Amino acid sequence: MNRYSTWKYILIAIAVVGGLLYTLPNFFGQTPAVQVTAKSSSNIKLGEATRAKVVDALTAAKVESTGVTLDTHGIRARFKDENAQLHAKSVIEAALVPDKNLDDAPYSIALSLLSNSPEWLTSIHALPMYLGLDLRGGVHFLYQVDLKQALVKRLDSLASDMRSQMRGKNIRHSGIDRTPSGILIRFRDDATRTQARNLITDSFAELATVDGTDGGDLTLTANLKPESIRKVQENAIAQNITTFNKRINATGTAEPVIQQQGADRIVVELPGVQDPASIKELLGRTASLELRMVCDSPEEIAANASGSVPFGCDRFPKTGGGGTEIVRKRVELTGDRLTDAQPGFDGQTQEPAVHLNFDAAGASTFKELTSQNVGKRMAILLLEKNRGEVVTAPVIRSEIAGGRVQISGAMSSAEANNISILLRSGALAAPMEIIEERTIGPSQGKANIEKGFHSTWVGFSLIAVFMVCYYLMFGVISVAALGCNLLFLVALLSLLQATLTLPGIAAIALALGMAIDANVLINERIREELRNGSTPQAAITAGYERAFGTILDSNVTTLIAGLALLIFGSGPVRGFAVVHCLGILTSIFSSVVVSRGLVNLLYGSRRRLASLSIGQVWKPGNTGSTAVSAKKPSGTL
Repeated sequence: MNRYSTWKYILIAIAVVGGLLYTLPNFFGQTPAVQVTAKSSSNIKLGEATRAKVVDALTAAKVESTGVTLDTHGIRARFKDENAQLHAKSVIEAALVPDKNLDDAPYSIALSLLSNSPEWLTSIHALPMYLGLDLRGGVHFLYQVDLKQALVKRLDSLASDMRSQMRGKNIRHSGIDRTPSGILIRFRDDATRTQARNLITDSFAELATVDGTDGGDLTLTANLKPESIRKVQENAIAQNITTFNKRINATGTAEPVIQQQGADRIVVELPGVQDPASIKELLGRTASLELRMVCDSPEEIAANASGSVPFGCDRFPKTGGGGTEIVRKRVELTGDRLTDAQPGFDGQTQEPAVHLNFDAAGASTFKELTSQNVGKRMAILLLEKNRGEVVTAPVIRSEIAGGRVQISGAMSSAEANNISILLRSGALAAPMEIIEERTIGPSQGKANIEKGFHSTWVGFSLIAVFMVCYYLMFGVISVAALGCNLLFLVALLSLLQATLTLPGIAAIALALGMAIDANVLINERIREELRNGSTPQAAITAGYERAFGTILDSNVTTLIAGLALLIFGSGPVRGFAVVHCLGILTSIFSSVVVSRGLVNLLYGSRRRLASLSIGQVWKPGNTGSTAVSAKKPSGTL
């Protein structure tokens, strides 16, 4: 007797039903759509009035849509084909942005693809697999990073820290200036220069000092060491990649590819995105925080009133359009020292605010700044796209320690949230420019999908024909288990929201071959047991139990290779490795558990089982039939 426990059959049933549910969304396909969202820099909230405006514009232009809905993601209009989608985008832009200035528009209007899955499937989070750039289409950018500017920013930061430490050690100097390759410090006597050199050697290990003279002054030049230059450049690339990841993740784009290429380039691939302008606008945003002192001497105020900018000062507009403010050119503290930024409310006025936390060095600098400027005004600036705004310019009442700061002013709760997001994601460590831009259309992706899945189904069919012809009923069972393996693999990819690429389709085909190999081992082991004189029931039991060790060993070794590809690979290699590793896990379950369950259902309840339909059991001199009997007449099994 070969019977499974009831809970094992229930487990198989749950796995098959779950596999069907989470595989189904992939058969409904996707529909072209136009998505309207409110930009983070605007205070506009999308509502029913905006949706009605979109519907009226499409109706007036005679653009037929299959539905215009409003949800938490914005307004989504669905269309039958790409031509209607492109026409609708221009119509919606004309209706919502009549002045044609899309850069300053409060709306972001982008092309997208939406799933056609029924709502009941979506409610259980049964979603289709994400498709890679080569299958779905999308945008590809290649950025060139300006590493020289990264060195300039690092030298500016070191010069600021150097001023603070020399002031704390009471080391007097005649000026600290940044040169193209280092920091130049002037002194009046050699003893002071020696103190400064010792301080730099102890506190700034990345700098190498060189003595010199300039006119009547003694100088000390601090240059970045070669290994420090290399580290600054590597960190700049890494920080830009991290910033890109944070910003792209906020858009909900599935499985973006963001990786370094060469020494100073970054590749960005976004599957399914057909509007490169909105992505470039997002990736190009650089929000940074600066603290500067306000220029408030009588002479500076008089110069500002006359319309001129005082020497050593800059003029910036105030947030909310409340005039301008003049502040010192010297930056006292930057957002690089931020550890966190969260939206909240002012404890006294209950106005929206942003709460900032600085690291230890930033907290020390801020404490020193506030202690030395009690009674003066300090401006907090937010800079984005080389344009700055004074968010607030409060009077310093007393020394502030602890590194916890609050900025508030003429801002809404949405603005406070957006500012905190931008500050948390960080600014780009170095400016970049796009040197290659490519948009891959969805039609090319459809052709790749058709070719990939056609080859997979052809392979599956050929395997099925061979197994049925060679192993008869056990071949049918093996093909059913193979079908379950494919079902489980697609369901897992959909459940995990993994990205399927052309290499991933190749991995699916490979997984089918590996899965059927396990069933071949089992079937041949059962044949061997029958040749050795075992009864059919005993041969089934021994065949599965003794083949399991071999199956496990072979799959574990292959899984190790797949994990190595997953850990150390990137791009298409990583996509292949994900499907490969999941395929190994599903093949073990389907070839051992599912096929054994089917065999037990077919043969397990028969007490007197005379033969198994497992094909020719060959041995020297054997010319018997393909139905194998438990008895052993002369010359046959």
